[in-house]
Amino acid sequence: MSNDDYQLEEIEGEFCPFCNKKTLTLRQSEREVPYFGKLIIFSMDCENEECNYHKADVEAEEDKTPIKCSFEVTSEEDLKVRVIKSSNATVKISHVGSIEPGPASNGYVTNIEGIINRMKKQIEIVRDTAEDESDRKKAKNILKKLTKVLMGSKSLTISLDDPSGNSAIISEKTVIKK
Repeated sequence: MSNDDYQLEEIEGEFCPFCNKKTLTLRQSEREVPYFGKLIIFSMDCENEECNYHKADVEAEEDKTPIKCSFEVTSEEDLKVRVIKSSNATVKISHVGSIEPGPASNGYVTNIEGIINRMKKQIEIVRDTAEDESDRKKAKNILKKLTKVLMGSKSLTISLDDPSGNSAIISEKTVIKK
């Protein structure tokens, strides 16, 4: 099965667990990811404009063992490396910050560039809303660093820690600890 011809199952009109209206759409699909195996990708979206609940996650079709892995980004080519992140995973970017799991955490399939851009958006919010000038300055410096990484002129390390084992950084350069 290629990524272009996966089956998408969709069920509309379910009860939303937050607003309790029949406005929830459930979606599930399977995808084969090279060097990882078959993934089940699912999401829940409430169409009620007052609620807009969203939850997404990924799970490996077969049981996986807990995983800790890291990847050093040293070039623009590294930005294309595929990342599978479950809602249970913690993503850390060295000397920048982390994306922690929790009730609102989502799983997704992206690449290194996507992870960095997600982190950039969070830091931009801090830069734009922090009351303390030193916090704004720190955020600006981190954004400069991430921009240099995205241009291929600076390196950094990204790590994933997933007790469910449903996450991975798909590259021969990835250092894996199980």
